[in-house]
Amino acid sequence: MADELPEPVAAARSMVDGAARVVVLTGAGISTDSGIPDFRGPNGVWTKNPAAEKAATLQHYLADAEVRRAAWQTRLTSPTWSAEPNAGHRAIVDLEQRGKLHALVTQNVDELHQKAGSSRGLVVEVHGTMRRYHCWGCGDEGPIALMIDRVRAGELDPRCTHCGGIIKSATVSFGQSLVPEVIDRAMRVAEEADLLVAIGTTLQVYPVANMVPRARAAGAAVIIVNAEPTKMDRHADVVLHGNASDLLPVMFGG
Repeated sequence: MADELPEPVAAARSMVDGAARVVVLTGAGISTDSGIPDFRGPNGVWTKNPAAEKAATLQHYLADAEVRRAAWQTRLTSPTWSAEPNAGHRAIVDLEQRGKLHALVTQNVDELHQKAGSSRGLVVEVHGTMRRYHCWGCGDEGPIALMIDRVRAGELDPRCTHCGGIIKSATVSFGQSLVPEVIDRAMRVAEEADLLVAIGTTLQVYPVANMVPRARAAGAAVIIVNAEPTKMDRHADVVLHGNASDLLPVMFGG
């Protein structure tokens, strides 16, 4: 089968077949075929509406009730709630079932990897999840569906029922500290990999983007799959431009 593929795709498949410890890093580009827009692409959420980026900035979110109200309305209508995993997500599950997946590090907050069947113990969510809420006052957490129901019932900016604190999704916003243990794990698995595959990410957000040179320096091969060129392409052995849902089943299938 590999002989019939375009040379770069065949090379990528051969690298996957020969690897024992594959670490996958995913960004928003893997979920676009599930109907979830990315952020920085040509049709990205922030590209089309720069004001939307305010809601993703912790300082603005905590200080401005209007930003929070707008954020809750955006959450209310988010396509994530009805999104289903696509062939790209499922291909990573196939890779795990082949016994090759060492870890799956994701910048996404949609939990589509878990919904596709990826083992939760292998998934490293560096930016948290939008499917849970976090109280900025007392730290209370729970399913964000509870808060979405309150917004649907008419609350514009639901507050914590325990302390009255500000509620936000359990995602890591701009200006908010990443969880050190999570980032440490992401860097550690990158250095343990014999192959790192970065998928659907512009590789502009640090420190996660450092996984690519860290893996390379530790001796791993690198494949980058993205719709557009990235600034990390120079570190890659193979760069594939296209949809993850088209390419990953060919690369990762048994």
